[in-house]
Amino acid sequence: MKLTDLFKKKQVFSFEVFPPKRTAPIDSIYNTLDELKNFKPDFISVTYGAGGSENFEKTLHVAKTIKDKCKIESLAHLSCIGLNKEDMYKLLSEFRENGIENILALRGDLNPSIKLSKDFRHAVDLVEFIRENGDFDIAGACYPEGHPDAESFEADLKNLKYKVDAGCTHLITQLFYDNEDFYYFRDRCEKAGIDVPIEAGIMPVVNKAQIERTVSLCGARLPSKFLRIMDKYGDKPESMHAAGIAYAVDQIVDLLTQGTDGIHLYTMNRSDVAGRIYNNISPLLM
Repeated sequence: MKLTDLFKKKQVFSFEVFPPKRTAPIDSIYNTLDELKNFKPDFISVTYGAGGSENFEKTLHVAKTIKDKCKIESLAHLSCIGLNKEDMYKLLSEFRENGIENILALRGDLNPSIKLSKDFRHAVDLVEFIRENGDFDIAGACYPEGHPDAESFEADLKNLKYKVDAGCTHLITQLFYDNEDFYYFRDRCEKAGIDVPIEAGIMPVVNKAQIERTVSLCGARLPSKFLRIMDKYGDKPESMHAAGIAYAVDQIVDLLTQGTDGIHLYTMNRSDVAGRIYNNISPLLM
């Protein structure tokens, strides 16, 4: 099933998982998937590490497992950094042969150890290539607070319009902790002529180390309400866990109430956290 069709019917609820690390067996994720499928997500996305066939094979295996064994649609992440057109054509062929219909097209994180490709400098280059070389549904990433590498918010919005015009049929946001940032972004997208569904990416914060690591990587702004939670409960693991889940639930309830196209929950492979959130919001998912 093409994911675009889902957004025509309802507010979408989905998860993100990541394949096991190199030192872990691939089947270590099976228990997580077995538990996540009980929460009835509309689809589950699978992350992809930059470069290398091992990353691709794990992403493909997990995406196929989600679709064939869990009977849930999957969205496979695909990073183009360091790859050429010949490499990419082979990867798309493997996706096609394994029944994967939905791809999240990404540039990938810059890495000094990976030589940049002349064929794919930006995600829009990958979007165009996928559109021209297969019947895939193409999702794109977006940043409510602006991409950290962009010259300005306006420049990032312009680049996002290029991606949509190139073939992205829906967008998934980077995590954010202030819904007003998302609403401002959504309004600016509408004014810029970006008219595809935008799914809000939510990452529950259940420990202090997680938020410190997350903010250092993506630069998300932390509103005063969230900072007060950190100050009060950051050194109390059980309290921080409960407060982090409650904060995510509040975000999601507000987003759904305000007509957001969908919620994409960054699970960090924590099915217990995903389950607690689902149990709180399931009556709102129509």
